[in-house]
Amino acid sequence: MFTGLVEQSGEILRIERRGPDAALVVRAAFDGLSPGESVAVDGVCLTVGQVLGQGFAAVASAETLARTTLSRTEPGRSVHLERALAVGGRMGGHIVTGHVDAVARVLDRQPAGRALEVTYELPASLAALVAEKGSVAVDGVSLTVNAVTTDAFRVMLVPFTREKTHLDRVRPGDEVNLEADVLARYVARALGRAGESKPDVGASGGGLSLELLAKQGFMR
Repeated sequence: MFTGLVEQSGEILRIERRGPDAALVVRAAFDGLSPGESVAVDGVCLTVGQVLGQGFAAVASAETLARTTLSRTEPGRSVHLERALAVGGRMGGHIVTGHVDAVARVLDRQPAGRALEVTYELPASLAALVAEKGSVAVDGVSLTVNAVTTDAFRVMLVPFTREKTHLDRVRPGDEVNLEADVLARYVARALGRAGESKPDVGASGGGLSLELLAKQGFMR
């Protein structure tokens, strides 16, 4: 489990395809890293297979490669790194599992004072899981959704986020890893328990409504 608060930036030093999987070497400056622990790499939960002098080695499975940008990454790429949350640690972002739901494109970016307003593509499979003022992880960074439509959502990158992550450097057309709020995922699953092929969403396309939650017995 992670929080979506990036601890440091690392770098993909090497990536080697091995059949359906890929072996990665990631530069990282963590102290006390141990084999078997989890590290989120651009929002992708990877298990440390070997601790190296300059970082660690890990294997990305075929499923991970199919669902994330790691399948198209190259040596030299800067990546966000976060170690798993320690028991008793501060939950400054939101609950992030490191299980990426989809890859999406950056659609637009506009300055907003010292902040930056960025619009991302919203895949149809995640339409019911992203809501205004809810949380989403973009390349492992916990962000608040400012607005959402049927096929896009918008966030605001504050100066600290612009300085500490590479989200400030993405351009329209670039791809990012998306992970929806895990709580929204389970609520949507529960709402679909009656046999619907998809959870019902409001006409605005913005996700769940109070009326729908009441109808399904979550509210009175």
